Amino acid sequence: MNNANPQTKATEKYQKKVGLMSKSYKLKREVVEAFAEACDKTGVSQAGKLTELMKGFIAEVNGKEE
Repeated sequence: MNNANPQTKATEKYQKKVGLMSKSYKLKREVVEAFAEACDKTGVSQAGKLTELMKGFIAEVNGKEE
């Protein structure tokens, strides 16, 4: 039985629909905090910047420009 509230169910349904997934990584605290601060300073979201970095790395590995 799922006891999640209606908002939680709606959020989960939306995230599945648009293909979002949650990942967990263990990183050094100093790196994570410095990254968060840099994102705040430049006004970009951490998720957006990570996506950009991941796509750039994928393109680099596959020999393509993004």
